[in-house]
Amino acid sequence: MPLLDAWMLTSGRSRATRTGFPKLGRVNAAQQAMLLSTGAHFSFQAVVTVVVYPALFEVSQADWRDRHSAHSRRIAYVVVPIYVAVISALAWTLSSRGWSLALLVAICAILLVLLTTSLVAAPLHKTLARDGPTAKLKQRLQRTDAIRLGGAALACAAAIFV
Repeated sequence: MPLLDAWMLTSGRSRATRTGFPKLGRVNAAQQAMLLSTGAHFSFQAVVTVVVYPALFEVSQADWRDRHSAHSRRIAYVVVPIYVAVISALAWTLSSRGWSLALLVAICAILLVLLTTSLVAAPLHKTLARDGPTAKLKQRLQRTDAIRLGGAALACAAAIFV
């Protein structure tokens, strides 16, 4: 049995259309919230990866402490609401739709993002604030950020199939 057919069978969805894409049923409010929140999270994370960190790393050593401190204060105003929205949407979707492979993937991807942020990125930012931007610390933060971007992308993609 092809994987798509197995997924369709276990998720209760209809057979694939002539284009090969699954014919998706109605999307309820919880699924809409999940799509919106994971899409916003992925977009935010992409901006951090492509715009914010490169601009921050171009700051001179003399201006580093002030700029990094400002970044750390401001970013929380975006990070906290997005994480709350994503976690709330995942919980709402789980309670209204039950478990599915796609939802499990989305939850695991968001857990990866949250754990990477709290256990690696946040401590790195504290070290950067204290010691300044060394090449090694910048590289570690960029690798960590790539993991978060990948997790956000995976959660967003999985949300399409919940």
